[in-house]
Amino acid sequence: MASRLARAIPEPRCELDHASPWQLVVATILSAQSTDATVNKVTPALFARFPTPLALAEAEPSEVEALVRATGFFRNKARAIQGAARTLVAEFGGEVPQTLDELTRLPGVARKTANVVLGVAFGLPSGIVVDTHVQRVSERLGLACDKDPVKIERALSELFPRRNWVEVSHRLLLHGRYVCLAKQPRCEQCCLFEVCPSAEGEADGTWTARARATAARFTVA
Repeated sequence: MASRLARAIPEPRCELDHASPWQLVVATILSAQSTDATVNKVTPALFARFPTPLALAEAEPSEVEALVRATGFFRNKARAIQGAARTLVAEFGGEVPQTLDELTRLPGVARKTANVVLGVAFGLPSGIVVDTHVQRVSERLGLACDKDPVKIERALSELFPRRNWVEVSHRLLLHGRYVCLAKQPRCEQCCLFEVCPSAEGEADGTWTARARATAARFTVA
């Protein structure tokens, strides 16, 4: 399974645009119950207006709310990113920490967000990121059948070497986002059709051909 996903998604990456660990923290908080595409439309203006944790910490809440409104739940998200900014300034000198325990002390940063930041920004495999896409794919593949993200993460972490956790996280997430959809999954296009207990219908061609088609889609993107 892992080798098939690697063929289909050879260079997995985070789709949240960011230029620093700090920007990734903010973008990941804003991505909750929103899409990466929406967040990527919002953050350029946000970071241009408030380029540092200190600037965001001292901003007027109403201005921050206006800038992040499109991501939904904008009041809570504005409060969270400003709280994270204040904590970074007060406790970490404005620098994003590189441990799970320290990151989860930031308002709005739970285990999933911390795993994203550590893996993407610092290359540290602290755990496998479990969002709704990863949860769905894991259940359909029979890898982890649970509703608790922490238990799913624990189960997945036992299946893959620690050195591969960051790439595995991205591949499972991207596979769920573009192929194994919540509604009308594209089973016929899936490189995992033959090894998936939930697959339906008939696959198009060989798994290698399907993997190449998926890889081409990501290359174009």
